[in-house]
Amino acid sequence: MLMKVISKSLADTADIASTILKNLKSNKKGATILLLRGDLGSGKTTFAQALARELGVKNYVTSPTFVLMKGYKVNHPIFKKLIHIDAYRLNRGQDLLSLGWEEIASNPRNLIMLEWPERVTDIFTGAEQQINFKFIDENTREIQWPETATKQK
Repeated sequence: MLMKVISKSLADTADIASTILKNLKSNKKGATILLLRGDLGSGKTTFAQALARELGVKNYVTSPTFVLMKGYKVNHPIFKKLIHIDAYRLNRGQDLLSLGWEEIASNPRNLIMLEWPERVTDIFTGAEQQINFKFIDENTREIQWPETATKQK
């Protein structure tokens, strides 16, 4: 079952990010990976900024389109590092290996947010959790995620 929420403001998106973070199912065998899927302007980076704020990141979070990856130390009971990756300029999962993917993806203390996951699907294991974003109008976005991604086990 999918959870579907409409965001009409930055505050709404922050509330959604907070809800997802509070209920996030962590991966004990490696990093918790959130695949942020949606067209340009659908709210992926805004969500990433809100999630980073929820984790206590003080830096201004921008999409790492040109540097591909940014990391932030966080103070959280489960996660110690937030890693934000923009795969838009990549052609396959193999391209992530040059960014140290194996190391960051194997650490259960890492939370990875990956924008444009459809560019690198060949590297995924199936443990990733997808969040879909849809542009509705200038102020409205639809955010959707599997209910199982936020169910505590």
